[in-house]
Amino acid sequence: MRIDGQVVLIDKYAAGIDKQKKHDVDLLVDRLKAGPSERDRLSEAVQAAASLAEGLVKAEINGQDTLFSQKNACAQCGFSFGEISPRLFSFNSPFGACPECHGLGVKLEIDPELVIPDAGKTLLDGAIVPWNTRFQSFRLQGLAAVGKEYGFDLTTPVSRLGKKQLRAILYGTDEEIDFKYESRSKESSWNTTSKYEGVIPILMRIYHETDSDSRREEIARYMRELPCPKCEGKRLKPEALAVLLNDHSITDITRLPVSEAYGFFNRLKLKGSESAIARPVLKEIRNRLEFLLNVGLGYLTLERISGTLSGGEAQRIRLATQIGANLTGVLYVLDEPSIGLHQRDNAKLLSTLKALRDLGNTLIVVEHDEDTMRAADHLVDIGPGAGLHGGEVVVGGKLEDIMGCKRSLTGAYLRGERRIGTPARRRAPKGWLTIRGCAHNNLKNIDARFPLGTFCAVTGVSGSGKSSLISETLYPALHLRFYAGREKVGSHESIEGLELIDGAIDIDQAPIGRTPRSNPITYIGAFSPIRDLFSRLPASRARGWKPGRFSFNVPGGRCMNCEGDGLIRIEMHFLADVYVPCEECKGARYDRETLSVRYKNKNIADILDMTVEEGLAFFANIPSIQHKLQTLYDVGLGYVKLGQSATTLSGGEAQRVKLAAELSKRDSGKTVYILDEPTTGLHFHDVAKLLEVLNRLVEKGNTVIVIEHNLDVIKTADHIIDLGPEGGGDGGQIIAAGTPEEISRNSESYTGQYLGPYLKRK
Repeated sequence: MRIDGQVVLIDKYAAGIDKQKKHDVDLLVDRLKAGPSERDRLSEAVQAAASLAEGLVKAEINGQDTLFSQKNACAQCGFSFGEISPRLFSFNSPFGACPECHGLGVKLEIDPELVIPDAGKTLLDGAIVPWNTRFQSFRLQGLAAVGKEYGFDLTTPVSRLGKKQLRAILYGTDEEIDFKYESRSKESSWNTTSKYEGVIPILMRIYHETDSDSRREEIARYMRELPCPKCEGKRLKPEALAVLLNDHSITDITRLPVSEAYGFFNRLKLKGSESAIARPVLKEIRNRLEFLLNVGLGYLTLERISGTLSGGEAQRIRLATQIGANLTGVLYVLDEPSIGLHQRDNAKLLSTLKALRDLGNTLIVVEHDEDTMRAADHLVDIGPGAGLHGGEVVVGGKLEDIMGCKRSLTGAYLRGERRIGTPARRRAPKGWLTIRGCAHNNLKNIDARFPLGTFCAVTGVSGSGKSSLISETLYPALHLRFYAGREKVGSHESIEGLELIDGAIDIDQAPIGRTPRSNPITYIGAFSPIRDLFSRLPASRARGWKPGRFSFNVPGGRCMNCEGDGLIRIEMHFLADVYVPCEECKGARYDRETLSVRYKNKNIADILDMTVEEGLAFFANIPSIQHKLQTLYDVGLGYVKLGQSATTLSGGEAQRVKLAAELSKRDSGKTVYILDEPTTGLHFHDVAKLLEVLNRLVEKGNTVIVIEHNLDVIKTADHIIDLGPEGGGDGGQIIAAGTPEEISRNSESYTGQYLGPYLKRK
């Protein structure tokens, strides 16, 4: 054996081993002079050593020790991991996921930007928002002691504090500090010496230790999903990230846009057996990436979270997988695949759809895009109107058949009889809202200027940075400024012109509610005056009924079996829940006594079953109700029922309900309205109505900013900000800014190239 560097014979070793100490012990298996004739003996010795030492073999060659191992481990530092298999590189598997964040890449942490939203304030003026409570005096005394040690006082603006000072406030101190506290009445005081815990650790400790739900909810207002401190958002264990391909970890590759990843795998050169092993795998990778490129998704990163994809992007990804499957004889049904697609990329999508057709498949596409309609082999036009006024096949056949049908609204727009006109004049700005130094995602440190009191369109090819600029930087910054919002604000330097506005509202296509109780009439505030009207009727006053009796959200007059839903929810566990009509009220939502009260021979359930159009005529003499219903009618929702469940409204309908709610309010005329592709799911005729509503908001003095690809909307804008030139890493720059006429003359703008012909449609 070799014990602590000394070679000894086991049976003659007299010193013995001291079991109280740590020793380095090697078992000598063989000594030999290496050469071709000793190959068998060397092999036998290595096998024997590996068997005795559980896979470890040490060879002394010319006095120099070299350690070999059969395991994925380092004998010196102890770092080890199991077999390298596909599951090691999956953050959905416990074998590959980061143990700290469990593969999510983020953790819910307190965000310093939410704790101190206004760095211009002093600590004494309440810069630390969570501490503006009854304990503020006590907390400030502690900070005063920290300031004495670190060279600042409570009247110093946070923006002037050094990094070390701010870190001490937020995360605590390493050294002990002498604290002196006094009661509010100053009748008692006490001293203590300890390390300062820090604002954020104190809040986190209270969050985890408190039994009060309200206290936990209060602290949660200052929490945000931040990158995991252990994996830095990479989601995987260090073992998985240590495996490199051409000096790139799997995370390095998945963070590339599809276009760059395609280039990486095309340039990848492997030698010998590696090339033979990887050939079929690389072929599959390249094919799949090429499919994504062909449907206009080259700007997406491979690691993009599916929840952040638009409906059109998700649909095109599924479409790419189907092309790769090379199936034939399949019926594909697509619902508006052109969503979020610039006109430049529309041709790619159409060629992809035609490729699926040419394989022997059938495609049924629900679509409003004019290019898609003109490329179709057969069209079916449903109408003639919407809701109760629709439901018929107006005409079916080739493009010429649709254009020749006089009953078809679609045909009227296709043949040019109806069109969305170009405004005779462009509005002049009433001031400018400027956001400087935007560097979020792929934005290249740009300065964007938005004219106030106008209709402004933000355009550009898919992935050019429109959402990064508007939805992830401008709106969250305005929301934080005016409403103390919690959304993460994209990287930027400053915003100028805030004094010219008094609020910002994002009108998206998210549902107005997620239960059957949510409905248009409640959302726009028209149900309250209707309930007041019913409570003033003689039958109600005789029974002492208040407006709450006619609410289906509180007990009293609602059906107790379905609790005012009109439907009974049946839980299906592993399937989506099923709603069936209530057997007691038959869907009326109210009990028999409440339904006995009538106005103009209509009970409250009959009112909820009316369409907006019918409701306008019914309440024509009651201005408080008629005005709110008129806004729903003006946005093109005359066919929607007043009590229609929010779960049955499309995204476009939900957005127009929100617009109606804004129109019905009395505003100051200084609000910024932001919409992200509001024409999604809208017909030409609906787009025309939407533009009327948006222009009404602008005429009141407000500012409307839309992210849009629809050229009919873009040509009506007063000002355009065009981003590009490409998507992903090749985008993020302002290519052009100005009126539609100015953009159309800019040869570098893809939007301008397609906009010119539309401007000629007067």
